Amino acid sequence: MSIEKSRDILKSEHEQWIEGMYKKSIEKSPEREKEFTTVSFSPIKSLYTPLDVTDEDYGKHLGFPGQYPFTRGIQPTMYRGRFWTMRQYAGFGTAKESNERYRYLLEQGQTGLSVAFDLPTQIGYDSDDQLANGEVGKVGVAIDTLADMEILFDRIPLDKVSTSMTINSPAVVLLAMYIAVAEKQGVGKDAINGTVQNDILKEYIARGTYIFPPKPSMRLITNIFQYCKSEVPRWNTISISGYHIREAGSTAAQEVGFTLADGIAYVQAAIDAGLDVDDFAGQLSFFFNAHNDLFEEVAKFRAARRLWAKIMKERFGAKKTKSMMMRFHTQTAGSTLTAQQVDNNIVRVTIQTLAAVLGGTQSLHTNSRDEALALPTENSVRIALRTQQIVAHESGITDTVDPLAGSYYVEAMTDHIEAEAMEYIRKIDAVGGMIPAIEAGYPQSEIQKASYRSTKMIEEGNRIIVGVNKYRMEEKELEGLLKIDRSVQGAQIQFLRTIRTERNQTEVHTRLAELKKAAEGTDNVMPFVLHAVRAYASVGEICNTLRSVFGEYREYTTI
Repeated sequence: MSIEKSRDILKSEHEQWIEGMYKKSIEKSPEREKEFTTVSFSPIKSLYTPLDVTDEDYGKHLGFPGQYPFTRGIQPTMYRGRFWTMRQYAGFGTAKESNERYRYLLEQGQTGLSVAFDLPTQIGYDSDDQLANGEVGKVGVAIDTLADMEILFDRIPLDKVSTSMTINSPAVVLLAMYIAVAEKQGVGKDAINGTVQNDILKEYIARGTYIFPPKPSMRLITNIFQYCKSEVPRWNTISISGYHIREAGSTAAQEVGFTLADGIAYVQAAIDAGLDVDDFAGQLSFFFNAHNDLFEEVAKFRAARRLWAKIMKERFGAKKTKSMMMRFHTQTAGSTLTAQQVDNNIVRVTIQTLAAVLGGTQSLHTNSRDEALALPTENSVRIALRTQQIVAHESGITDTVDPLAGSYYVEAMTDHIEAEAMEYIRKIDAVGGMIPAIEAGYPQSEIQKASYRSTKMIEEGNRIIVGVNKYRMEEKELEGLLKIDRSVQGAQIQFLRTIRTERNQTEVHTRLAELKKAAEGTDNVMPFVLHAVRAYASVGEICNTLRSVFGEYREYTTI
């Protein structure tokens, strides 16, 4: 029997089922919703069959794990070989306090570090700057000079641990500090392994920790690409982030579309700077959100992987297999955590962990139960890590590759998200690329509309959040929350002043003057930042030097 005839028969049988058994069942017992949709508002049919899945050739559309288009994963064996990197995002107060947390997590079985920096560090201010007042050490660790980084990684061997740093506008500075710490440990640049987020476009779209305007920001990013290509070959030079786009309220397809559009902009900027795509594409990585809708999230990861492979091969002419692979870190969705009934968050994070693993992530951070209220306690962080370990060792989902492949629902959803994300990319291309789209406010506006729609559904009770708009209860105030004492700021400022007193001021001034001259010209600034860092110039001093040349970005939109 031909495929066409078989599908015709199935279509007829499906229609008979709908008109007969299904409708009679509804008449007897109505469905609980008038319309079923995903978290991203995509309609969900009552039943999925082969009619909902593309007839496209298996090899071209899905392929085998480790082969183009990587729908089923980037490694042939996936978790049968080794598990994803379990990388808990952590950092608070001083470098000493954060170092203690890192060493505790490594003792508990964490396999990689993920550094959270405080807000002043993220936007290039020292702890004694008046704009830093009240924010030192609050949402991450305070880093002012190389001395802080030395303490942060004390007794942590950087040739054996992979480190991810969530830093964007001053990424060039913090990467230089990491390299300098490794050197002091006797570890060469070619031996360190990790990722620097370094994704400024999503800051303009969704997060706001930018410093410089887009053009010089893109120059700093491509400078890192160029430098690491030869000097730090094992380092992932950017983590193109959809996480914060999703946290701002986007849909799953918007997360994919806008993130990949950012990726396109970075690849094009590197090519325009004279790099060959196959010389740097293998060092690109991505960072996605794992939300509550299990099957939609699995489909999202699979769609993103396939779409990126096509973009790299067909749009940019990549030849190397590694250049077409989408490697990504995942973090569970902070925006889904509730201050009410915090133990419910453990269940949410477990669902999101399953989505990330079933979707084929390379690295994962699981949020802690109490993060809607404060920085996580040691106990909460351990539960979050144990969630990953239980899924890895006890769930069975890691024993075969891409276990949901072939699900009519998952494959149909994968196709749907890919098509919707590609449509966003086409619209961004039509206005000249992501930077003009950001300046016009297009992605921001689309995210705001989706966020408003989602919030309205929750407020009206059309989307249930357990413990928030249904199944509420009286609760006692949660005890034992981790709070950052204001004395942290005073101690950090005093330490910074001590370093400034002890360092060679003449060398600092010389190195900053050399950096300014390089920024005014066309030289790669990375070596000059590294020289300044080694002289114990501070984050604020280096960023202010660059501010004096590049200026600062001020957000505006035309819509």
